[in-house]
This record gives sequence, structure tokens and C-alpha cells, in this order.
Amino acid sequence: MKRAWLMGGALLVFSSSWAVAQSQPEPGEAAPAPAPAPAPAPAPTPSAAAPSTPAPSAGLARESARRLPSIRELERLPTDELDELLGLKPKYDIPSADRRSLDQVGIIGAAGGGLPSASLARQPASLVRAALEGTKGPLVSRWGHILLRRALASRMAGPEGLNKADFVGLRVAVLNRMGEHQVARALAQQVDVEDWRPALRNAAVDAYIGTGDIVGACPIVQMQGTARKDSEWTMLRSICAAYAGQTARASRDLRGMLGDDGLADIDVLLAQRYAGAAGQGRNAVNIEWDEVEALNPWRYALANAVGETVPAALLDDAGPYYQRIAATAPMLGLPQRAGGAQVASREGILSSAAMVDLYSQIYAADGIDGDVASRAATLRTAYVARDPAERFAAIRSLWGSPDGTADAAGIDYADQVLTAYAAARISASDDLADSAAPLIAAMLAAGLDQDAMQWREVVPAGSEGWALLALAAPNRTSPVTENRFDDFRDRDESGQQRKSAFLLAGLAGLGRIENDALEDHAADLGFETGRATRWSRAIDAAGSNRNAALAAMLAGLGMQGDSWDKMTPRHLFHIVRALNRSGLGAEARMIAAEAVARG
Repeated sequence: MKRAWLMGGALLVFSSSWAVAQSQPEPGEAAPAPAPAPAPAPAPTPSAAAPSTPAPSAGLARESARRLPSIRELERLPTDELDELLGLKPKYDIPSADRRSLDQVGIIGAAGGGLPSASLARQPASLVRAALEGTKGPLVSRWGHILLRRALASRMAGPEGLNKADFVGLRVAVLNRMGEHQVARALAQQVDVEDWRPALRNAAVDAYIGTGDIVGACPIVQMQGTARKDSEWTMLRSICAAYAGQTARASRDLRGMLGDDGLADIDVLLAQRYAGAAGQGRNAVNIEWDEVEALNPWRYALANAVGETVPAALLDDAGPYYQRIAATAPMLGLPQRAGGAQVASREGILSSAAMVDLYSQIYAADGIDGDVASRAATLRTAYVARDPAERFAAIRSLWGSPDGTADAAGIDYADQVLTAYAAARISASDDLADSAAPLIAAMLAAGLDQDAMQWREVVPAGSEGWALLALAAPNRTSPVTENRFDDFRDRDESGQQRKSAFLLAGLAGLGRIENDALEDHAADLGFETGRATRWSRAIDAAGSNRNAALAAMLAGLGMQGDSWDKMTPRHLFHIVRALNRSGLGAEARMIAAEAVARG
């Protein structure tokens, strides 16, 4: 509960009145009877030998005067430091009964699909920290991303020896690095601000910036105003001061930052525009992008928040960080969100259903034309046309493959995510056998394994469609024979036969291949199952102990990269086997199938 700000300066002046007020009875109490007046004390006899000593109150007054800064120094102090000096710093005192426990923190409980809450409680803190700190960026696997997000968002206890708030901070930081800023913000908000330590504070501020929720960071900025000295934090302090009613001082502080070395004026100007919205709107701020050579998270977030259009040239040169944010930024136009959605859906940030919803809005909106409008209309045809041939033609058009025979790996995986449910509406047919692989890959991109299995009687043995189903089948009991694997490998035209290597690794991890086939092909496909590392031993142990949360986090550590050429068959084998053993068989099957489809 946020209490009213106390007028600390007034307390310095009216301390006597405050003492009197404290002695008054509370409402409903009887006033105490006045005490009899004491007899006057005899006047002390002055002594010539006694030294002349100033009264204690006078000494305190001189000491206070020496400590107080001058008026000019007060004017130069940043708002937060002045508030702290005068006792105006806001307090967020939460009654003990209302404070949230740090024992288990997360946004997905076990009933909602979260992983077991005690999964990490008995694990070495050093192992958990290493797994989280070592996960630096996006994952090669869409399904690996989805699984890791689920693990990080689950309501769980941290390991002994790792500070509980720091454990949350590590998870928030990984979510940020994955582009999951909204989930990261929601996770950070499960912890009372008073309990935020530096790791959680910094990760949470990154999440607020990533979501464009600048004022969302104000509680921690106001509470820990002097915790950081960097320019971004200083601008945040001024923005939060403006939204706390101190617009004039905030405006002056920001003006004073213009021209600072190492700080681009565009960042300060955007902060001024944002802070100005808290006042009367009288101070116009002109934003000029002519000398801006690149984006950074701060200027992109503020530009979006104040409705400032970022030049197309800067967006074209920007990295995937900004596309991930654009995909879910509600303040951006639908066409710009659709551009970012290609990256977000490919990586696992957006689901197939979310992609369909986005393009449905584009189709229904007035005034949108061009390629994005055309794609929206084609997507509608792919889903609702009465003629199956017309629906399939629309799907092929979205894949950029008019003849429908494109190999699954030759299609943008984001377009397969987009058309997953449309592909599931295409009935299995011998006439479409040549297009079975990309259709199956599209269905599996959304986890529609039962729909994909309708094609098991259509796909030729040894084809890519056959390989995908061999991995994705929910209840396969018979192992793949050496002859069948040989058939697939003979047809494999991928670079260095990576698809064959991934198929072998996936089948081995799921326990679905004959030992003879594994032994005959492992060595020349670069698949060494016997070589152990600290990571492989750790994830194998997590799988053997059925620790799904730890297996998921270690799988994320082993799947880092921006494309599947960063993945090795040996890593894939350990990941699939550990997930399958730990009770995450569905995720293991989808990751293995995705590896072959995208390898």
C-alpha cells in the first residue's frame, strides 16, 4: 500500500507542534486529567569557576546548520536526492499480513500447467545459477523456447544457498534475453518492491523498457533513487518525479542533461516529451532524427510510448530485439506489428493462434493495403474457402511456393506457424503426397500431432514426411529399422546430411531406433553419444531423476543460437532424452521433429 508522501521539510519547522499532537488522545479515548503543576525549582547559584558552556540545543542548531546544504546546492540536487534530504522520499510500507512470500514465486501454478514447485529446491545453487546466467540469447528451437518460458514462469522455490529475490531476478533476466519482456515484467511484479535486490531491480527495469511501460518502473526508481548513477536511470528518476507532481523540477533536471558527454540528445529529448505529458503540455519538444545513427532500447521504447515515428532506415538496420518488441507492442500499427511477428512466431514468442488473430485484425481494419493486407486476405482464404484445392493454393501462396512441392526446410518457419491450423484442415490425400512434409511440419509447429498422424498412410517410407511422423507420433512402440533409416539418408540432400543426423539423434533420444542402425550411422554423421561433458552429465541426471524444471533449463542452455546450424546432433540427443525421461515427452517429440524440419 502506497502511503501519502510526508512533508519532511515541514517536520523540521513544526517539530514542537508534532510533539504536542502526539500527546493528544486518540478518537474515542478519554482525555487524561491534567497533572498538578510542579513546584518551581530553586534558581541555581552561579559559580565563577564554572566554565561557560553553550546550551545543548544551541550546539545542535549550529551542527545542523553546518550539515545543511546551501540554497544553491539544494537547487542543483536531483529530485530524488532532494526528496531524501527533506524526508519526502515515498514509502511503500506493506502490512506484514499483506506481504507476499518469496518461498515460491511465479505466474503459472501447477494447476495451470506450471512445472513442479519443488523441482529446484534441493539442487545445487551453483548449477541453477550457471544454467540461467549461461543462457544469453534466443534459442534455435521454437519448442525449446516455449518450454523454457514455461519453466521460468512456473511458480517454484529456488535452491538453498541462492537468495530468493536473486533467483527471481535471474529468471527475469533470461526472459528478457529471450524477448519475453511481458512475461518478465509479470514475473518481477510477483515480488514486493521492498524485496527487490540489484539483480531483480535491473532486470525488471529492462522488462519495463522492453514493454514500453516506463512509469511501471517508478516504484523501484523512487524507492532506490540513488542506487544507480547511469544516465538511463537518471532520466528515469526525472520522468518518475514528473509523474509524481514535480514537473517543473523534472523538466529542469532533464534540460540540464542536454549536451552531456556520452548521452545522445535524442534520448533526453524523448524523455522530456514523455515527462512533459505529466504536466500541462505547454512545453513542446521537437524530436529530430537526422543525426541518429542507430536505435537503442531506451529511445525505441520512449519513441513508441510518445507516438514518435521511428525512421524506416533505423528500423531496417535494427536487430531482432526490436522486431520481437514490435510484434506485441499495442501502441504500434498493425502492419508494423505484422513485420515483427515473423521473428516472434518463428522463435516461439507468438503462437499460431496469436498470428491468426493479428492478421484477422489486419483484414478487418480499414485503410490497410499493400503486401500485409494481401497476406491477410490470402490467409482468410486458406482457412475458410469451401474448396480444399483453393485452401491449399492459398497455403502454398503464403509459403511462397506456388507448386506446393517445396521442401519443409525451404519455407520460412514463421509462415508454417501462421498456416498450422489451415494445414490441419487439408485432408490426407495421395495426390498431395509430394507436399506432405511441409504440411506436417506446419501442423507440428502448433503441436497438432494427432492431425499430422492422419498422413501416416500417405507419406512414402523414408521420405521427410515419414521422418517427421516417426518422431512426432505420440505412442509409437516399434523402433525404426536400419533399412528405413537408410532410405531416408539416401534421399537426404541437406548440407552435410544434417537432417539425417538430427533424425538419428532424435530417434535415439526417444528410444525409437534399432541399435544396429544407431551404431552403423552415428560415427560418420558426427553423432558421438559416448563423449560426456559437465552439461551432458547434468542434463542426463535431471532426466534420470525426472526433474522437468532443471531439464528444461539445461535444455535451454544447450539450445542457444539464432539458427539450427548452431545445434549439434549430440546436444539434440541429450536434450530429447532428458526431456522424454523427465515427463516432457510431448516437448521432446516436437523439438526432435522441428530439428528435422528446419535442419
